[in-house]
Amino acid sequence: MTKLDLITLGRAAVDFNANEINRPMEETMTFTKYVGGSPANVAIGTAKLGLNVGMISRVSSDQHGNFVVDYMDRAGVDTKYFKRDTEGRKTGLTFTEIKSPEECSILMYRDNVADLYLSVDDFDDDYITTADSLLVSGTALSQSPSREAVFHAVDVAKRHGVEVIFELDYRPYTWKREEEKSIYMMEIAKKADIVLGTRDEFDVLEGDKGLSDDESVKHLFNHSPKLIVIKHGVKGSKAFTREGEMIEGKAYKTEVLKTFGAGDSFASGFIYAMKKEKSIEDALKYGSAAASIVVSKHSSSEAMPTVSEIEELIKTHEG
Repeated sequence: MTKLDLITLGRAAVDFNANEINRPMEETMTFTKYVGGSPANVAIGTAKLGLNVGMISRVSSDQHGNFVVDYMDRAGVDTKYFKRDTEGRKTGLTFTEIKSPEECSILMYRDNVADLYLSVDDFDDDYITTADSLLVSGTALSQSPSREAVFHAVDVAKRHGVEVIFELDYRPYTWKREEEKSIYMMEIAKKADIVLGTRDEFDVLEGDKGLSDDESVKHLFNHSPKLIVIKHGVKGSKAFTREGEMIEGKAYKTEVLKTFGAGDSFASGFIYAMKKEKSIEDALKYGSAAASIVVSKHSSSEAMPTVSEIEELIKTHEG
């Protein structure tokens, strides 16, 4: 099998982003269709930056499923392990509302969706071992059998020296019980090598204990993580190493159109920079620049930037 820089696992969906800006969804009449879902966006974003990327997911056996797989193929993502659901489950749909840069909301249709029925039988263990890194997301832990597929994939990765990246990607819609969130998310966080998330997502991970960043990382560094990144929105981000170093990254100012897509683009830029053996400080810059570009545009997946766009933005702000 071809050696991959990264495999992402989990949600691949369809986004319908409102064309009518500054209008509530109830009054919005037209939308533009894009591929969405955090792991799918990260796969697209890192492939666009030049990494060799694959994805493991399950989509509906219909036109929406065709749209997702066709787009991923064109984006350069290996879709060998995109399984078609033959039992009538549908690809998840997300409708977005862009009332203002500060007022953006998403409406997800996530009942009986195909990606949450991804199972351990849908992919070969050998595929995971072809990658340098495996990225899994929190949403995939919200329901079985997807939950077991994540744990299995992570265990395979750990046994074969594949780096595990956990993007917290918390979405409340599909979790059935409040107490499950921190239990399953924390178990994967303990196994991961890199953990990425917002401060709010870390609060969910920890069961809303109100911990500080220092307290959060101290606990996780008792386990497998070597690098933890906590994002604070417009206040920037902080990266913590097991050796006790803390690196701060700033958010680059831009003309914000909408807020969604920032986390996926940040992860894409950050992962790319780390794969290119840049410093953690530079990786935070690449992540922040990618996020700044995506929040200024209408889509998430389609707006994922190129390396030259990221580096030009950094140069402009640093110069």
